Amino acid sequence: MKKVLCAALAVLLLVVPLTGCKEKGLQKVRLHEVTHSVFYAAQYIAMEKGYFAEEGLEVELTNAGGADKAMTALLSGQADLALMGPESSIYVYNEGRADYTQVIGQLTACDGAFIMGREANENFTLEDLRGKSILGGRAGGIPLMTLEYALRKAGLEPGVDVDVRSDVQFNLMAGAFAGGEGDYTTLFEPTATAMEMEGQGYVLASVGELAGKVPYTCYQITKSGLEKDPQMAEKFLRAIYRAQKFVQENDAKTVAEALAPAFTDSSIDTLTKVVERYREIDAFATTPVMTQESYERLMDIMQQAGELDTRAPYDMVINNTIAEKIIK
Repeated sequence: MKKVLCAALAVLLLVVPLTGCKEKGLQKVRLHEVTHSVFYAAQYIAMEKGYFAEEGLEVELTNAGGADKAMTALLSGQADLALMGPESSIYVYNEGRADYTQVIGQLTACDGAFIMGREANENFTLEDLRGKSILGGRAGGIPLMTLEYALRKAGLEPGVDVDVRSDVQFNLMAGAFAGGEGDYTTLFEPTATAMEMEGQGYVLASVGELAGKVPYTCYQITKSGLEKDPQMAEKFLRAIYRAQKFVQENDAKTVAEALAPAFTDSSIDTLTKVVERYREIDAFATTPVMTQESYERLMDIMQQAGELDTRAPYDMVINNTIAEKIIK
């Protein structure tokens, strides 16, 4: 779906009680995330270790349950910032909206989903998907497009060789797969590991490893929002960059322990395994800066998926001004 604006503005969003310190005098920042995943480790560490609070911010986090809903919240003024795939801002820019959105910081460096099957298979390859069905996510979303990009790299044409399903909502895919939908599915962590431990599926491969580097999840803001309060954006990204360095400089268990308050349903052992799994594919971005090379690769993927007619200028959609200032 190219039109992110068609999502209903009245959609009910699931608010996750992960706000930062409740100290007086902190500026509230309403952040809507596409989903809740260890994939976004630096974000939760910045919250749990008080990095946002030290910058004078109180982050109110909402799980939007999809990039379309996160963008709807941002455009309607329900969110100050949104964490989602950068393709969302490309769509909005190409729609000609005057107050379009910009990417101000990158959080992840590749696809964070894992292919899950109903049986263990140590020798799994994408060829095993031939003639099968897989739950891939929302049409027009980066998870589905990246999966299809990986399939094409392996010589499989989506819709011809593999039934790539986009009829199941992103946040409902785990339940749908557990209920018998699809031969395979793609899931983020810690959901994938949790299902594996419950015997409801087996992690077979990393979509990110198969597809290669791509700017997968980023912080986005409206132009008017950035012009109105650039200091908020700078404080926010400074806390994120500090947390990104924490993730890089500490072992998986230490990172898992820092994440634990944000994932109370997962054990330290599970979180450690998930962090290690993401590190193996270099999923965590080391700085908030997005390169033009990675941005152009993203648009290649979008065009190959038939979801992009016109390429949006890098310097209009991507605003690295604050991110570059912070890392210097």
